[in-house]
Amino acid sequence: MKESLESIYNFYFQDIYRFLLSLCRDHHTAEDLVQETFLRAYLHVEDYENTSIKSWLFTVAYHAFIDHHRKQKRIELKQEGFFSKLFDRRKTPEETVVIQEDIQEIISLLEDLPEKQRHAVLLHDFHELSYAEAATIMNVSLANYKVALFRGRQAMRRKKGE
Repeated sequence: MKESLESIYNFYFQDIYRFLLSLCRDHHTAEDLVQETFLRAYLHVEDYENTSIKSWLFTVAYHAFIDHHRKQKRIELKQEGFFSKLFDRRKTPEETVVIQEDIQEIISLLEDLPEKQRHAVLLHDFHELSYAEAATIMNVSLANYKVALFRGRQAMRRKKGE
């Protein structure tokens, strides 16, 4: 059992870290929340119902973030370059500049979205979770999730078109 828990941790650590970093936008907070996520997962492993382990861990992580957010009473966008840390690719200087510009555009589009819409876009479009998985993580109905995702994307398109 110890080996399987360790392998799950090693396999999903980066996904959970990136997800939490995209939510809290602070490296140290994301690291703390990753540890909190895996601690909660370990303590509540009996609640795991044979669904996707990734989806279950994202749900645990999302709830850890929400608990943290409630304690902090606000979300801060501290690091403009947090998305750039998500990409570890060898690129030419020109490609790197284009990627950095794209990342900055995404950040500016996301930062003005309401929290629910921002989370919906991040879960599906950036972390590639299904609608059902993302709705479960956010603890909303599938219909409400789809509405939040649609409105978030629509707001991003409108802002981009300005």
